[in-house]
Amino acid sequence: MLRTSILTTGILVVDLIAAGLPSIAKPGQVIFTPRGIKTRLGGHSANVSIDLAKLGVPGREILLVGSVGDDLYSNFVEQTLKNYGVRVKLKRIKGVETSKNLILVVKGEDRRFHVDVGANVHLNPEEVVNTLMAERPRLFYVGATGMLGRFDYELARVLEAAKMSGCITFIDVIVPYEKEWDYLIPALKYVDIFHCNDLEAKSLSGKEELEEAVNVLRDEGVKLVVVTMGERGLYALHSKVAITMPAFKVEVIDPTGAGDAFCAGIMYWLWKQGFPDLDKLAEEELLEMLLLASAVGASATTAEGTTAGVTINFVNDLLSRQGELLKLSTVIE
Repeated sequence: MLRTSILTTGILVVDLIAAGLPSIAKPGQVIFTPRGIKTRLGGHSANVSIDLAKLGVPGREILLVGSVGDDLYSNFVEQTLKNYGVRVKLKRIKGVETSKNLILVVKGEDRRFHVDVGANVHLNPEEVVNTLMAERPRLFYVGATGMLGRFDYELARVLEAAKMSGCITFIDVIVPYEKEWDYLIPALKYVDIFHCNDLEAKSLSGKEELEEAVNVLRDEGVKLVVVTMGERGLYALHSKVAITMPAFKVEVIDPTGAGDAFCAGIMYWLWKQGFPDLDKLAEEELLEMLLLASAVGASATTAEGTTAGVTINFVNDLLSRQGELLKLSTVIE
């Protein structure tokens, strides 16, 4: 019988990307795009699923559940995922368009996102729970909770079902759409791994200091909190161990998708290790996992789009060239 190792759900987005721009056009001005305008599949659940397949997890072990519109873009989403061997279970919502994101990247500046949430707000929690019960995956990932409509308010129930089925639970958040952060609090006691950036951590916790913000999440029941900060590296808290790790140095072309690739790196490490008990991970194992995840995240920034730069060969080469230095520069408290 086919066993689903990793079940992913969350937002699915078609990215329209103009990278390497000299500037943003002023009203009435025309700016020509030096790198063209690329159409790529994005959204946390798609990015993570594709990255996992590119790293070496067999696509047949990955199942994605999501919502798309009844437009041409829905076919693009499905076919792109299937091209990587990923199994898909998509609900096409009549009268709604697939979510799109217009991404403008000015050279030397952070990304500018312009998002149409589209069908993502129609993700059905009952369908996800039913899939969890039927598939019983080893790990369950929710990407970009906060932009999933009713699903967000049902997140605690969905994660509780995942824990009952024996999953490692992993969530990644986004600034809430048409709701406040408090929707998230009841779900945290069912979360094993929580990923966000530093701005999100401070915003959702109400704390100005990062360490205090992460402690709030840990005190609500999260086993492993990981905050990524781009070129400033990461801060992680596991049980009583806090880890501050610098970032790998790469030539950044487009930082879009780096956080999702980082999450995929954690999942890939867990998959390779047979999904160990997070409570029993030793410090050295945590370091290895975070180091690998950081290398995967860095790889995503080396090409336009969310997943184009991710390859296992690049990740291994980066680890061999810079891994030991990063380990020596990592602070464990």
